[in-house]
Amino acid sequence: MIIKTLKRRQFLTQVGVGLVGIGAVSMIDVSSSETANSNKRKLPGSGDGDIAVLQGALALENEGIAAYSIAGGSGLLSAEVLKVALVFLGHHKAHRDSLASLIIKAGGKAADPKSDAEYTRDLDLGSLKSQGDVVALAARLEQGAANAYVGQVAALKDRSLATLFAQLSTDEAVHWAVLNNALGNAVPATPYLFG
Repeated sequence: MIIKTLKRRQFLTQVGVGLVGIGAVSMIDVSSSETANSNKRKLPGSGDGDIAVLQGALALENEGIAAYSIAGGSGLLSAEVLKVALVFLGHHKAHRDSLASLIIKAGGKAADPKSDAEYTRDLDLGSLKSQGDVVALAARLEQGAANAYVGQVAALKDRSLATLFAQLSTDEAVHWAVLNNALGNAVPATPYLFG
């Protein structure tokens, strides 16, 4: 079903992922049992101060990088789905680099990512048996990240960082929208999907 959906929507590769995301936000799909409220997350390591908030965001990006890298190398994804996953992986790497740079500029040290073995255990990546399992996990992680970023805007003392967190949450929401569309989920009836 995912492959058929992606073939029907060749615009993922023809128009560009950026435009797809914008269009997909208006077509987002989520089952009634998996709403935004069921996947709210706080940034890991969140504490006082902007550096702690940035470190938490960096942890989420490292988690996303690991999930896409490990699942992408599993052999479970078709070439078409892997192509999209690699675009999202590139986004997460750019987010990681921006966050690490800001942490260093603020006088902190960017936290190192966990090992692949730790991410595999923590995200239960060993239980993934199909492309649908991978896409569903990615959708949950993207939704959780979008919620975490929206939720942390108020915690930022440096208001200029709010723009970055808005950009991060928007990218995560676009990823979530594309993935949920690929899963064939129904359009949510309730507004305010994130935060």
